[in-house]
This record gives sequence, structure tokens and C-alpha cells, in this order.
Amino acid sequence: MDDKVNYWIELSDYDLETAEAMLKSKRFLYVGFMCHQTIEKAFKAYFTFLKSDVAPYSHSLSYLAKKGEFYEFFQNFRKTLLTRLNL
Repeated sequence: MDDKVNYWIELSDYDLETAEAMLKSKRFLYVGFMCHQTIEKAFKAYFTFLKSDVAPYSHSLSYLAKKGEFYEFFQNFRKTLLTRLNL
């Protein structure tokens, strides 16, 4: 796998481990933040994999999904998550 893709995956994994640590210590605000970071970096890894290009500098998940042309996947993921949360 490409080094740039691995870079984003490793950062995403690290952020997920941090979110889990924050959950154990009941620091819930940071759990949400780190989960966003985890998904953002996973999206950047996927963008880099699909496009063989540098991921856009953005924190917007929808923007990254649109630029990477996987917005439909993002929308389906979002709907599933909201359904499971009963929102």
C-alpha cells in the first residue's frame, strides 16, 4: 500500500485509540472530537487511495466525501448512524 495512504491510516488508528481512552475516562466531549478525527483521516486515506493525490486540507467530512467522489457512501453511513442513535 502507498506510504501516503498508510500515513493517514496510522493516524486514524491512533485517533481511535485516543477516543477509546477518553471514553474509559468519561471525557465524552473529547470522544466525539476524536471520532471525528478518526473518520476524517480515514476519508483522507481513502481519497488518497482513490485519487492518487494529496487529500484536501479540510476538516469537513462531507467536503472530503464530495471531492473524493464517495459522497453517496458518506450519506448512507450518516443515515445509518442517525437511525441507530434514534435521531
